[in-house]
Amino acid sequence: MSDKNKSKHLTMDDRLEIQEGLTRGETFKTIAHRVGKAQTTISREVKRNLVINAATVRRMNPDGTPIESTPCPKHLKAPFVCNPCEKRHRHCSYSKQLYSAKHAQKAYETLLVEAREGIPLNKQNFYEMDRIVSDGIKSGQHLYHISQTNDLGVSKSTVYRHLHRGYLSVSAVDFPRVVKFKPRRIKKTESIPKEAKRGRTYEDFQRFIEDNDISSWIEMDTVIGRIGGKVILTLNFTFCNFMAGILLDDKTAAQAAKKIMDLKRLLAAHTIQFGEIFPLLLTDNGGEFAHVSAFENTPDGEAETRLFFCDPMRSSQKPRVEKNHTLFRDIVPKGESFDDFTQETVNLIFSHVNSVKRKSLNGKSPIEVFAFTYGEELAELLGIRAVPANQVLQSPKLLRG
Repeated sequence: MSDKNKSKHLTMDDRLEIQEGLTRGETFKTIAHRVGKAQTTISREVKRNLVINAATVRRMNPDGTPIESTPCPKHLKAPFVCNPCEKRHRHCSYSKQLYSAKHAQKAYETLLVEAREGIPLNKQNFYEMDRIVSDGIKSGQHLYHISQTNDLGVSKSTVYRHLHRGYLSVSAVDFPRVVKFKPRRIKKTESIPKEAKRGRTYEDFQRFIEDNDISSWIEMDTVIGRIGGKVILTLNFTFCNFMAGILLDDKTAAQAAKKIMDLKRLLAAHTIQFGEIFPLLLTDNGGEFAHVSAFENTPDGEAETRLFFCDPMRSSQKPRVEKNHTLFRDIVPKGESFDDFTQETVNLIFSHVNSVKRKSLNGKSPIEVFAFTYGEELAELLGIRAVPANQVLQSPKLLRG
């Protein structure tokens, strides 16, 4: 079944397809596959929009009284309609049930308008609700008490929306506690534009590594301290779990792009191309990674790196960087601010993290394997130095000394 329209409402074209499918005698499953919806969606659509016509043939008792019509046996099972029946255009002693795309679309549009028409200020039920709420509030009652005592016909949230829009006879000052609470601050976060993710999905990533026989890459993420404060962008080399950290002033795409470009220029100054060390990046859907070109292209605009995004809410698709963050949290527990950190602080933390010997590396540390592969110079350019095994400090004491 195609899922391109799986989360969208049925359209007139969809309903025409359903009507034609029913007329051809197709099952709900077959129709659902063609329309790109769930089988239950088609079933509910048909049942919800039955057009019932009275029987065209009336049967009579010997005494001349009409015989009450019984349901057609075919209506008791799917597809519940007369559309596929050869008698639908003939006289029939049963009442007819038909699915009409035109009727269904009209009913849908009517429902849509009613759902969006707003507050029915001129309706009796609204004024009755306003009277009950206003009388209760003026008596010092709390809204919960009022709603439990009376049938308001609306939820507490709806009453509060009416209040803040000025629809009620009472104001926020009259409510016992409303004026004591400030509205929640909603911080608008950046997101990855859909166009930027085209050709860069996790499915594209899997296809890319399979086609190019790639077994290792760099997983990228950010670690958050205080909300709204500094964050740390992490780069984890999957072949040895070597992780470098870059301190960002804030969790924005502009800041991440600037810092990555600074790293590219630093490496270029030492005749090292960023794309040679970071040829393939995999990250999540955080808005800080929205400037794709900053990660994929050189400062001159030439392509050098491929960037791909995990599926939303699927951190398990980049498990190594997530796992390595637990070692970072041994030193900097969750909830602690990074605002007093400098890049040197971040380098110190990850130097100790990378010097922890790993069972997966046969007793070697990530810095040892990375330095063997790329050389100590590159590790130092990324801010990481080897810490003697007996001096590794994997606790908050590292930053208290």
